[in-house]
This record gives sequence, structure tokens and C-alpha cells, in this order.
Amino acid sequence: MSQPFIEIRELARRFPQPGSDEPVTVFEHANFNIQKGEFVCIIGHSGCGKSTIMNILSGLDDGSEGSVTMDGKQVSGPSLDRGVVFQNYSLLPWLSALKNVIFGVRARHPDWTREQILSHSQKYLNMVGITDGAELRKPSQLSGGMRQRVSIARAFAIQPQLLLLDEPFGALDALTRGSIQDELIRVWSATEQTIFMITHDVDEAILLADRILLMTNGPFARVAESVVVDIDRPRNRAEIIHDEAYYRIRNHLVAFLTRRSAELAGERVADGLLQFPATVRPGRKSSDQTDAPDPGQSPRHRLVVNGD
Repeated sequence: MSQPFIEIRELARRFPQPGSDEPVTVFEHANFNIQKGEFVCIIGHSGCGKSTIMNILSGLDDGSEGSVTMDGKQVSGPSLDRGVVFQNYSLLPWLSALKNVIFGVRARHPDWTREQILSHSQKYLNMVGITDGAELRKPSQLSGGMRQRVSIARAFAIQPQLLLLDEPFGALDALTRGSIQDELIRVWSATEQTIFMITHDVDEAILLADRILLMTNGPFARVAESVVVDIDRPRNRAEIIHDEAYYRIRNHLVAFLTRRSAELAGERVADGLLQFPATVRPGRKSSDQTDAPDPGQSPRHRLVVNGD
């Protein structure tokens, strides 16, 4: 069995609490793997530490305890090997869409010629549908959906080994969100990059992910379950709702978020005990349950998501 691409071991984040010697523990005992090329979503209630885990993965924050390794190397500080797409677009407002992408590509490939940088940047804008002059507009001249497409194009264009998405579609309307989800999967399918994404939308997670990590409520939150999405790709949002596995998975996620995330929050893991989240396959019928390996432990073939 190959070594996981991302390994998180006994990760915890604690913050000082004014007026008290005891820190606030946002989450602790986080143990999980991500395989290279895998698409993993993480879901949990506000305050459980999802964004904090992502910040640690990106190198923008440090864990209070534990370790994070990527491709066998300790994660320490930001790196162009890790790209981030935030919910608020984070584009440079004085640059055009094309120049925003060029800015990232030039930093990644300082030895490239101007023509190489331009061609590479335009390629990724084309992949997310920013064409016909839209690439020459500044962010203020673009819709929210188009700005997010530019952010995704820039993140993919620097060719990071790990792409981190922090609720990138949360501020978009349903139609725009669906369109960009399809573009995201098309680009991911073509690039073989690894994606770790925060979302509050269970339907979005089922459509996009290979696995969904579920966190208990904070404080002292932990990653309690790793839900395998046993639905074949390609996945079409208009057809997936007719799949029996879709409802079994969805019901499991909703039950966890509405009830079990609070119930499990009271369970503490003993220090020194390396405990991984339980792997569950709610999409399978009871008679079909087997000890098949978790996709987090072995590569999973990728196929593109079809549009509506």
C-alpha cells in the first residue's frame, strides 16, 4: 500500500483564553489521510475548526500539537505547492482577470518566457469559461460567479499539488454554483491534483467528493467519521437524485449534523491513543457491506462530472 499523500497525526489547535490559564481547545486528536488525486470534503458546524485545519494545511497557521506532512515532508509555512481558493475571491482589484492569473503563474515559473506565461494563463481561464474579452475585465466588472471562476483558474494555473477550497461557492446563487461546480470537476479531472474542500452543503459534498470527513461540535471537536461516497462517476446533479445510494448517504450526513455531531462531542479520546475516524459506507445496502478499502488508503479512478 502506498504512503498517503497527506498525513495528519494527532493534530490539535488551542488558543489562549483571556483571564484564564486554560486555553480554548477548538479541535484535537485529528487523524486522517488523503490520497494523491483524491477529492475530500469536510463538514461540521461552525466553531468545530474546519477552517483552522485548512489554514494549517496551507501553512497560514500552525497546530498546537501533532504533525502535518505532504508527500513525506513536514508542512511549514505557505508554499506554491498548496493553492487556496477563499469564499471572498481574493483577487487583486487593480488587475484584469488575465493579469490576476499571470501574477500567480509568474511567481510559480519565474524562468518562463512572457509568451509561455500568457499561454498557460489563458489556457486555465478558457477551462473555466472566462473568454470572449471577459479575461480583460477587472474584478469589479465581473459577476460574483465569474470572479470565483478566475480565482479557481489562478489556483489551478500555479499547478499546486494540493488545492484547498474554503466554501468557494457559499455566496453564489444555485444556478451559478452548479455551473462552477461542473467547471471545477472538469479542471480537477484533467490535472490530477488533490483537493480538500470545506462546505456546509451536503448535496454539494455528495456530488463532488470521493470521501466526506465529518467533525463533531466544538470545542474539543474531532474528526469522527470518514464517509465514502459510493456513487459512480460521472455524476450528474439531475440524475444523482434518483440514485438510492444518494439518499442513504444524504440521510446519514443529515443525521450526523443534526444529532450525532452533538452526541459524539462529549466523547473524549485518551491522550496517546491514535484513533482514526470510523470509515462508513452508507451508500451501500446492508447486504453489500464489505471490508473494501477506504479510498483514503488507496487511489481512486477519477471521472469528470457531467453538466446539467
